[in-house]
Amino acid sequence: MSIFLSILLAVQMIAAVAMIGLILVQHGKGADMGAAFGSGGSGSLFGASGSANFLSRTTAVLATVFFVCTLALAYFGSVRPAASSGSVLENAAVTAPAPMAVAPVVAASGAAQIPSK
Repeated sequence: MSIFLSILLAVQMIAAVAMIGLILVQHGKGADMGAAFGSGGSGSLFGASGSANFLSRTTAVLATVFFVCTLALAYFGSVRPAASSGSVLENAAVTAPAPMAVAPVVAASGAAQIPSK
């Protein structure tokens, strides 16, 4: 189970880093306005609108992978062993060490409790 969680965590981290990179590469809405009025920067590897579609779809897929990994890690992180009763306090009471024996304290008379100079 530990190997599965490690793989799931690695996939989540790779998806997060790739998603950050793709978001930083994408153009904003204002960049498309210059391409609409004949700017020469619109011709790229993917074409005028192909890069936006490819990058946005890839970002959506990576976001889905990230959220699925997050939900799976949250689920497997909250699964408890069958031997556990479910209560944190009950588990602490079972595993707590026994208190040490303390000698009984004899109550003194009222005169003995008054401090002297």
